[in-house]
Amino acid sequence: MSTATVTMSPFTPSATAAAGSAGATRLRLTRRGRVVLTSLAAIPLVVGALFFALNGGGAVATGDQVNVQFHYVTVESGQSLWSIAETVAPSADPRDVIADIVSLNQLESAVVSPGQRIAIPSQYER
Repeated sequence: MSTATVTMSPFTPSATAAAGSAGATRLRLTRRGRVVLTSLAAIPLVVGALFFALNGGGAVATGDQVNVQFHYVTVESGQSLWSIAETVAPSADPRDVIADIVSLNQLESAVVSPGQRIAIPSQYER
């Protein structure tokens, strides 16, 4: 009986396959795999964003009515918001008082006309 010896070249396909399987295998993602992985990661983020957008922050509206009484001042000839602010809140900064009055009355500017009624914020009432 004769024995045959088979020698393999280091560059044959079976030799490189054997050498590759002996080491650590590498994970290779295809384009489709990256799309699937990205989609799976994005779904919880999208669901969370929709939940918070539709939840509205948890504010609850009630049917309770609150009666708020405002103190009103009628603007006289020669008066400005600065002079009114100094009158109603002498210890406060007039710029802050004017900003609060403009905001409360939804004025477009700090210019007022004689005869105009202006609501004074409750923190400045005497």
